[in-house]
Amino acid sequence: MSAVKSIAVLTSGGDSQGMNAAVRAVVRSALFNGLEVYAIQRGYYGLIHGDIRKMDLRSVGDIIQRGGTILQTARCKEMMTLEGQQTAADNLRKHGIDGLVVVGGDGSYQGADKLSQLGIKTMGLPGTIDNDISFTDFTIGFDTAVSIVVDAINKLRDTMSSHERASIVEVMGRHCGDIALYAGLASGAESILVPEVPFNLDEVADRMKENFDNGKRHSIVVLAEGVGSGEEIAKSITTRVNIDARLTVLGHIQRGGTPTHNDRILASRLGDFAVRRLIEGDSGKACGVIKGELVATDIHKVVTTKKEFNTELYQLAARLSL
Repeated sequence: MSAVKSIAVLTSGGDSQGMNAAVRAVVRSALFNGLEVYAIQRGYYGLIHGDIRKMDLRSVGDIIQRGGTILQTARCKEMMTLEGQQTAADNLRKHGIDGLVVVGGDGSYQGADKLSQLGIKTMGLPGTIDNDISFTDFTIGFDTAVSIVVDAINKLRDTMSSHERASIVEVMGRHCGDIALYAGLASGAESILVPEVPFNLDEVADRMKENFDNGKRHSIVVLAEGVGSGEEIAKSITTRVNIDARLTVLGHIQRGGTPTHNDRILASRLGDFAVRRLIEGDSGKACGVIKGELVATDIHKVVTTKKEFNTELYQLAARLSL
């Protein structure tokens, strides 16, 4: 016997590539298991305001390859209040919905945690390009975002080499430097600046000058937005070593575009896993993948645990960036 007869899915917070694949997996896995399934538009805002619709097999056709989220997403301050949380729970019960799958980042997980405490069976899926959710190696959208950054750096390297300039590439990552780390390593950046590791701008500039003195025709510095202003860093480098350093801010382009096969597969695995856990009676969990294995961790533990930075990869990037 299934512990739930109907479930709903919503996407919340910043969009990420693969959210649609996750929604598709939740809907189709639920239907495969004989459950009713509903979609909630515009995240917690839609849940509080009753923007809920029933889904069928065709509702999620032709979306696995699409970026963004067909359910839309929105920030919702009401969900931060006890009144808003209670309204959200009441709306789920009013529609006869037994379980909820939330696709989003840290703030979305906190909302799911509150609903779980109000007796709603919840599952969280890590949907954020920042890769800043603990108890999962990767989040949905991270692989695609890194691929976009690497492609941009490849193009910048061509023009920087032609003009013998330095390129400062600012990527997303206010509190987590994973996009900068993985993209910097994959593209052979000379310096990677992340919030988790202190850096000395004099050393960055001196290293750049040394590389140019040794015959390099370009230099790439990748920095996460959380380390400070890319514009100020570019100006400081130019002043220190008289090298023309141009800033490129990739911004929201990192969140758009077709998800990679890795993100589609990750989202599909996690979406189906969340439905199966709800059927088995589990609740209040965040779904993730560690060393290729699907895991479910207490969602309160996830939101109160900071993800560990991969210092081994950071040190590898430093060794290889001669």
